[in-house]
Amino acid sequence: MSGGSLGFRSGSYGSLDKQLQNGFLPIQVPSATKTKPFKTFKEKETFFHWICKFAGRKKVGSLLLCAISAAIFVWVLYLGKDEVQESYNVPIPMVNDSLPLNNSRSSLINGVQNSRIHNLTYSTVDAVGSEVPPPPSYFLGYTLPAEHPCNTFTLPPPPADKKRTGPRPCPVCYLPVDEAVALMPKVPSFSPVLKNLTYIYEENLNKETEFGGSNFGGYPTLKQRDDSYDIRESMNVHCGFVKGTKPGHGTGFDIDNSDLLEMEQCHGVLVASAIFGAFDNMLQPKNISKYSEQTVCFYMFVDEETKSDLETEHGLNESKKIGLWRIVVAHNLPYTNGRRNGKIPKFLLHRLFPNSRFSLWIDGKLQLLVDPYQILERFLWRKNASFAISRHYIRFDVFEEAEANKAARKYDNASIDFQVDFYKKEGLTPYSEAKLPITSDVPEGCAIIREHVPISNLFTCLWFNEIDRFTSRDQLSFSTVRDRVAAKTNWTVNMFLDCERRNFVVQQHHKGVLAMLAQMAPPAISPPPPPLSLANNPPRKSSLEIASVSPKQRRDWRVGSR
Repeated sequence: MSGGSLGFRSGSYGSLDKQLQNGFLPIQVPSATKTKPFKTFKEKETFFHWICKFAGRKKVGSLLLCAISAAIFVWVLYLGKDEVQESYNVPIPMVNDSLPLNNSRSSLINGVQNSRIHNLTYSTVDAVGSEVPPPPSYFLGYTLPAEHPCNTFTLPPPPADKKRTGPRPCPVCYLPVDEAVALMPKVPSFSPVLKNLTYIYEENLNKETEFGGSNFGGYPTLKQRDDSYDIRESMNVHCGFVKGTKPGHGTGFDIDNSDLLEMEQCHGVLVASAIFGAFDNMLQPKNISKYSEQTVCFYMFVDEETKSDLETEHGLNESKKIGLWRIVVAHNLPYTNGRRNGKIPKFLLHRLFPNSRFSLWIDGKLQLLVDPYQILERFLWRKNASFAISRHYIRFDVFEEAEANKAARKYDNASIDFQVDFYKKEGLTPYSEAKLPITSDVPEGCAIIREHVPISNLFTCLWFNEIDRFTSRDQLSFSTVRDRVAAKTNWTVNMFLDCERRNFVVQQHHKGVLAMLAQMAPPAISPPPPPLSLANNPPRKSSLEIASVSPKQRRDWRVGSR
């Protein structure tokens, strides 16, 4: 997706599939300096006599000594280049040596690992002796063998169960955890155009802006907003936390120093979620491998109210862990609305965890059902993407999404209309087939899979800025940010099926909805009442007794009944 067509596969290398079959990816190494062919002995002798004719023997000796020294120097350089070239052929070890690979696919994994020789870092020395930095290296993706089951995997037809309506999960072809771990990229993905991204810090905020903004996100003007979409090699943009020296410290959404230090130690894969206002029940991830339990960071952000609720229900000791989740309490929340506060860790994980490489965000109402390495391999690494999100299961047009939000009263109608009209004036159009290969303008934003490289970090910063300026309904601003970034960089997002998202997370009701459902449950069935006494309810006459009664007596019954 993000790096598949960026010009890194030189035509002289051949196709990537063929390179992977050979087990290595060729790297262009500068060839040894070409030397002129040796002259004949007679020519050399003539040249020697010519030198002796115009110079003394001592000078000739010095000249020969210099020539020998130069030859030795060139020879040493030639050997050094050979050593560098040989170093490329050294196999790269697996990510985790303690995880043995399945014998049936070990050749695949080893071949891909050997192909990532651009992961090796080295330096060379130029003619004047100064060190030359190594060339940049990026993850180029990989291709599974043609006979691999995931290449022939197709979605089965939806089940013909008319009684069960609505969206459902569908099967997904994951690799085993050990193979997914072995395929984890050693180097980052390519970030087109943007290489250096820094963030605006303002001690004294300038609140003179056209509209929108906050103390936490700053008050960028519309001119600053337009400038942030002009993608350049180095950029400085608004991205929350504008008042503090570092995120979580005097910025709003403040975090204890002990937690900040712990968060800085997360260098690999991160899984994060948040619950504010005790709005959801905390759900523990399932089907997590032992390796992920030891290497993946699981963080749950909460406020003081949710913390008290968790202490009552689960208990919270000095380790600050409940199951796999490490609980982090956020103080001095910048927004009065819990939904807006939840957008901070959702979009700004790269600021809270500056050393993490990959992250998986899930809303507090979701329960994780698949190992994080399998999810990353399936939706990022195999697609050569740095950002992945599922598309909405039924709506793919922003205008339809806005009307659905208004009908469900998810935000005030005037604010939604203002935001959509603003985007419409900027060029937003209803979705149509003309936008293909883009398949949707509306995401299902409750799960986000991403790699923390400059371009994806910029994308989430700009997405957060739109939410800070307009409504908190992130589905409305997604396509505007995506398309404006893509127009400058050719970078885009991997939007996969929503039924695939429902394969690795399951959604639970909010806590308030669960309480309401409990109140609406039908009352318990009480035992049947005891039989009435025969004195108050004499038994009915049988048909034989009625037949034996005379017609006159029957007429009396009818009169009495009136």
